[in-house]
Amino acid sequence: MSTKYKFNDPEGIYFVSFAVVGWIDVFTRQVYRDILLESLIFCRKEKGLMIHAWLIMSNHVHLIISRKGNQKLEDIMRDMKKYSAYRILKEIKESSTESRKEWMLYLFAKAGKQNSNNTNYQFWRQDNHPIELDFHSNMFEQKLNYLHENPVEAGLVKKASNYLYSSAIDYEEGKGLLEIDVLQ
Repeated sequence: MSTKYKFNDPEGIYFVSFAVVGWIDVFTRQVYRDILLESLIFCRKEKGLMIHAWLIMSNHVHLIISRKGNQKLEDIMRDMKKYSAYRILKEIKESSTESRKEWMLYLFAKAGKQNSNNTNYQFWRQDNHPIELDFHSNMFEQKLNYLHENPVEAGLVKKASNYLYSSAIDYEEGKGLLEIDVLQ
């Protein structure tokens, strides 16, 4: 069994990236970003997910996470992705204003048919690409900076803390949209 891209240490801190199938720009709409945020908040409060840094871009997400309690990180991530996919797809299907509705549903259905684990639609790519981090290493700081600088590099903002859907504001100025678990 491969150990690449696995949550090997249950007590570890991980940098995790995951994307929408086909890199579809779903999160250009606030309603879909907010559904994802609700799912992360729920997992933080009810499942023991510890979020040390986060970022939602138009078609992918970066997190630095760990866990408290007994739930496995892979189970928390699976549940979060499953629930957020269900809610976002429901919102897309029921929307009377989503101009990309038919196109997105077609692509999600096509991805779902190519995956035997799905019955209808596939929203998220199946990989999480967790990379274990040592809090006291340069790699932790590199991943944190990469995560926060992503919207700056994409030309969306000039300063990382100006991007609303990120924990950069927590690290630079104060409280953002999602409470983070600061590492000491």
